Amino acid sequence: MSEPTASIAQAPPPPYDPRLTNEDLAPLKKQTWSSYNIFAFWMSDVHSVGGYVTAGSLFALGLASWQVLFALVAGIVIVQIFCNLVAKPSQVTGVPYPVINRVVFGVLGANIPAIVRGSIAIAWYGVQTYLASQALIIIFLKFWPATAALNEPSFLGLSALGYICYAILWVAQAAVFWRGMDAIKRFVDWAGPAVYVVMLVLAVYLVSQAGWENISLDLSQGDSLGFAESIPVMLGAIALVVSYFSGPMLNFGDFSRYSRSFEAVKRGNLLGLPVNFLFFSILTVITASATVPVFGELITDPIHTVERIDTPFAILLGGLTFVIATVGINIVANFISPAFDFSNVSPQKISWRTGGMIAAVGSVILTPWNWYSNPDAIHYTLGLLGALIGPLFGILIAGYYICARQRVDVDALFTMDQTGRYWFTKGYNPNAIWATVAAGVPAIAAALVPKMLVDLGITTGGMTWIADYSWFIGCGLGFVALIVLERRSPRITAAV
Repeated sequence: MSEPTASIAQAPPPPYDPRLTNEDLAPLKKQTWSSYNIFAFWMSDVHSVGGYVTAGSLFALGLASWQVLFALVAGIVIVQIFCNLVAKPSQVTGVPYPVINRVVFGVLGANIPAIVRGSIAIAWYGVQTYLASQALIIIFLKFWPATAALNEPSFLGLSALGYICYAILWVAQAAVFWRGMDAIKRFVDWAGPAVYVVMLVLAVYLVSQAGWENISLDLSQGDSLGFAESIPVMLGAIALVVSYFSGPMLNFGDFSRYSRSFEAVKRGNLLGLPVNFLFFSILTVITASATVPVFGELITDPIHTVERIDTPFAILLGGLTFVIATVGINIVANFISPAFDFSNVSPQKISWRTGGMIAAVGSVILTPWNWYSNPDAIHYTLGLLGALIGPLFGILIAGYYICARQRVDVDALFTMDQTGRYWFTKGYNPNAIWATVAAGVPAIAAALVPKMLVDLGITTGGMTWIADYSWFIGCGLGFVALIVLERRSPRITAAV
């Protein structure tokens, strides 16, 4: 079988339609990222307060520590495999996620997945900024006690100090983003390893305070589960990990397009996902374990852990580290995606920078501190996130690998010519749209209906486990639906 190819634009470039292109959406002339750059990307994505809390929340399911570690690693291996799949089309063609979707959805239809992904990024941008602001609040209260008077709820559920800290981080992230992708790459390359150093210091300090003999890796909370009972819970935990990373996984092509080769991407994913995540997970378990003998209770939030140490230097170092970690994940996962996604909607009116700032402004309007304060929101939000992203992932994979057979006419991605390969019907591929509906409705129902029935008192929650698998339901249905529709009425053809 011949190696899949793509027709990269050669000099001089063809006259691309301005309604479909700008400097940021056009195929890259140089792809320079190494495996380390991809590795550092995943370090920033993994080392966040949200990732730490999500990992810690698995103990509440009744799992033993080894089962939590197994679920974390199994889930991240699945993420690695899927990231390799979604990385290739963008790396080969040199175009971002919304543009490669034109192969499947059409040159105009690609705005559908772009807007969905960009909207989700807005919500998560606000959440991550809010979580980081909590670390900044701790620093303010420790070093400037008078600011405690500003820390009472005042307007729309957030205190004046909360708004100040949120604004500081909002501006800091926007400043890094505004300097462009090279500045973001340099920040991520530095931030990932820096966070690891502090995580190690925190773990060593807590273990030294507790004494290794007092460290128990059995952090299971609630009813202890037998092996047979634990299997479905472990499967749900694995699904939760995949859902947590489903956002950056979907638009990973926005980053893989910069890589010098697909082999570099795969090496970076191997180091950044299973290897990096296993080490991070072990650190998470050890650090959380040490909080029991040191503080008398299990603390799974690193911000609260640092706060309880009550040493000025530790609070300053830990607080700033978690701020840096969260800024890193926010920029790579929730700033860059809408930058490309919204720019794709109107390339000449919305630049890459404007698209990112739309997400930043939208995140404030959503007041994330109100809807993310519920303890159940972690699992509920991830289920809904997976429900919206799963179908788009499955459809893109089916369209590129099965229908287009990994062959893309890059120049045709940027033309409004009605005879163009990706014009389909008025710029839209009806098969992709119907596949999105066919997969999206059941996936969203799986995420929302069981909880809705419980809230209404109709059931006692026996079917709520389905929400954990909403990403897989949507992905599988989207994959199958597009293939079935394309075989019945072919629209996507492989480039020569």
